[in-house]
Amino acid sequence: MKFYLISDNIDTQMGMRLAGIEGTVAHSVQEVEAALDRAFADESIAAVLMTEKLVKLCGEKVYYLKLNRSRPLIVEIPDRHGNSSVSEAIERYVGEAVGIKL
Repeated sequence: MKFYLISDNIDTQMGMRLAGIEGTVAHSVQEVEAALDRAFADESIAAVLMTEKLVKLCGEKVYYLKLNRSRPLIVEIPDRHGNSSVSEAIERYVGEAVGIKL
């Protein structure tokens, strides 16, 4: 089982790629929904990581999938547009995923 990232910026994608997490960059509602459809069709994906901005952009579909589908798990992660400290949050996520402290 693997993780998959749907991000709105290349920096997040590159950081996650360093941790072994593949993904895609999307900017429009159609791109995000297509990426979600691909992720939900892939049986090997256990968790979809989505940046805050994209969850807000496609909130209705994301919450529908969270409530009505058991797999994969959708996890909202902070990004550069969020209110949280991005570097600390990404460092924590990568550390948990890889099992090492950065």
